[in-house]
Amino acid sequence: MTLEILISDTLAPLRHGFFTRRGGASSGVFQGLNCGAGSSDQTDVVSINRGRVAHALDVEPAALVSANQVHSADVITVTGPVNGHAGRADALVTATPGLALSVLTADCMPVLLADHDAGVIGAVHAGWRGALSGVLEATLDAMEALGAERADITAVIGPCISQRAYEVGPELLEAFLAEDPEYQWFFVNGHGDRYLFDLPAFGLKRLRRAGIGHAEWTRHCTYSQPELFYSYRRSTKCGEADYGRLISAIRL
Repeated sequence: MTLEILISDTLAPLRHGFFTRRGGASSGVFQGLNCGAGSSDQTDVVSINRGRVAHALDVEPAALVSANQVHSADVITVTGPVNGHAGRADALVTATPGLALSVLTADCMPVLLADHDAGVIGAVHAGWRGALSGVLEATLDAMEALGAERADITAVIGPCISQRAYEVGPELLEAFLAEDPEYQWFFVNGHGDRYLFDLPAFGLKRLRRAGIGHAEWTRHCTYSQPELFYSYRRSTKCGEADYGRLISAIRL
């Protein structure tokens, strides 16, 4: 089955993609292109899926670099293939041609970034915790350290959970208001004491406030499109034992 890849005109001509679940070798609850080594899927099948992604990006599997994601604001600057694993962080940046930076998501935001003129790229995994703690801004800082100009950086937020599907408790609203009372605008009332949180809008706000040149969201909701995307929240609601991880990647 052919891979189905979402791309952005604003990141072109750089090779990149927000990969859907279609076209993979996994089965069962992981049906499709599960690239999560941390899932309970078969290790060799995940390797096959990652190999297909590497081939689509025209790199060797060892040059498809990922991090051990921990919902932090930590960023790693990658200068070589590192056999596919960069270490513990939630964002990767590089100015080294031939490397593909990747992140895994299943409702959180995958963010791909590029300064085309400077030849610097980045990839970010950002849930509410990482976004609130500054992983997006830290990534911009790391790209600037490699020669990028903040005003020349383009960022695209890929498929993630949308506000209509992201119900949260009052404690999350309180955590956001403690940092900035204006963050109330990213929450609307849900059922009872619950709220609906707009994660991609919050990501766009943080990027634009940081002075980025251009930022956009693909407007795909992971929760609402099970035929295309994995979703942690949807899998939990359905009582499934585990869930697949989507991969998003960009290369120089």
